[in-house]
Amino acid sequence: MKITAVVVTYNSEKKIIGCLESLQGVVDEIVLVDSRSTDLTRKIASHFTDKVFLHDSIDYQELKNFGQQQASFDWILSLEADERLSPELKLELLRIKQKPDEVDGYLIPRMSFYLGRWIKHSGWYPDRRIRLYRRDRGIWVRENYRVFLNFSGRSRKLKNPLEHLAFSSISEHVNYLNRLSERRARELYLKRKKARFYNFCLSPVFRFIKIYLLKGGWLDGFPGLVISVLSAYSVFLKFAKLKEVWKKGERIEPVSYLR
Repeated sequence: MKITAVVVTYNSEKKIIGCLESLQGVVDEIVLVDSRSTDLTRKIASHFTDKVFLHDSIDYQELKNFGQQQASFDWILSLEADERLSPELKLELLRIKQKPDEVDGYLIPRMSFYLGRWIKHSGWYPDRRIRLYRRDRGIWVRENYRVFLNFSGRSRKLKNPLEHLAFSSISEHVNYLNRLSERRARELYLKRKKARFYNFCLSPVFRFIKIYLLKGGWLDGFPGLVISVLSAYSVFLKFAKLKEVWKKGERIEPVSYLR
C-alpha cells in the first residue's frame, strides 16, 4: 500500500513546515497545490517534495481534484496546511500500510489546538472525516457553497487524531465566522429561505446551549466558552445577512473559494 499526501495551500508559510514534516516516513509522495501564494509557501514546500504545483484557481474543489489527479499512487491522504499527523496516528498509519484492511477509506478524527489548549469537546472533537481513501472511490464535489469529498465504498474508523492548529487568535476566529456566515446565508438564499423573528432570538440561544452544555463546551474551559458564544454569534450573523440579501434582492451564483 503506497500513499500520496495531497495538500492545498495559500500563504501557509507559518504552518506548512509542521504539516510536511509530520508526513515524513509515512507517505510515499507529497503533492502540494498552491493557489498563488505571495509568501514563502512554495519555497518551503520544495524542500520536502518536487511535486509543487502552482495553480491559478481559488476554487477549493478544483484545487483538491487537481492535486488528486497528480498523485502517483492509488491511496490519497488529504491534509490541510494547518494540520499534521500526531505521533500516534503516524504509527497507526504505518501499521495499516503493512497490513491494509479490506476497506476503501478511513475516517480520521481531528483534534484542534485553540487558545492554548487541545479542544476535546465543544462539538470540535472527534470531527471524523474520510481523509485516507482510494482515489477511485472519492472525488471532491461542490453543492452551492459547500465543498466535500464524495466518497463511495467501505470505511473504517481510526483511533488516533490529526492535530489541527486552529485560529491563532479570537480575531482570526471571528473573521472566519464572518466569511462563513455569509456563505451560509447565501446557501439559504439560493434555497429561497427567509429569516424569521425566532431565528434572531431563539436560534442563537439554542446553538449556545447545544455547544456549551450538550456538547460539553464547559469542559474545555475558557476556550470552550469562547467557541460556544462565537458559534451562537455566527448563527445570528447568518440570519441577519440572509435578511440583508433579501432586502437587496441580490442574485448570487454558487461558488466556493479557498481564500
